[in-house]
Amino acid sequence: MLLVFSFCFPILSLVSASEDQREIKVNPGQDVSLLCQGLRDASVTLLEWTRPDLKSDGYVFFYRNERPYENYQHESFHGRVELRDPEMKDGDASVVLKNVTFNDTGTYECRIVTNTRQEIKHLIDLNVTDSDHTAGNKEGLVTIVLSGIIALLVVVIFCICRNGKKTQGHYSYELPAEKTGDLVTQ
Repeated sequence: MLLVFSFCFPILSLVSASEDQREIKVNPGQDVSLLCQGLRDASVTLLEWTRPDLKSDGYVFFYRNERPYENYQHESFHGRVELRDPEMKDGDASVVLKNVTFNDTGTYECRIVTNTRQEIKHLIDLNVTDSDHTAGNKEGLVTIVLSGIIALLVVVIFCICRNGKKTQGHYSYELPAEKTGDLVTQ
């Protein structure tokens, strides 16, 4: 029994994982930190940042043997991804993605393997949106709606005033004519 336990324990520790998922929103052209935290008291032996939704080979960032390997990166990430802390102190395996574009929108997965054979995974949903443009669209929509309401009110007021003048004109036209008619008969 002890033999089975000592054989299975390293395998269990290798596949144990901590997964959480966050969402980050950022504007195009900005730099963004993709956070990934490993164990504070263990050194990182392997770090893989991937985008599972990309159908091609290549990593967002790849680190092994105490150094990053840019030649394993997907071409769209060349020269744009670096470790936030090159020494990865306290298990910080976060990366900085520079000059994001709309094409960077997607789910990013960080996978850390430590010297204790611990595997940790983190998921991040990155949403690159032009929030200033979206806010402008909302403000523009409000302006259009308010302008339409004001225009409608002007038309309604104009119609009410026009009908009131016609009614007043009709009575004022008939009254003098009747008086004129009364004067003529006398």
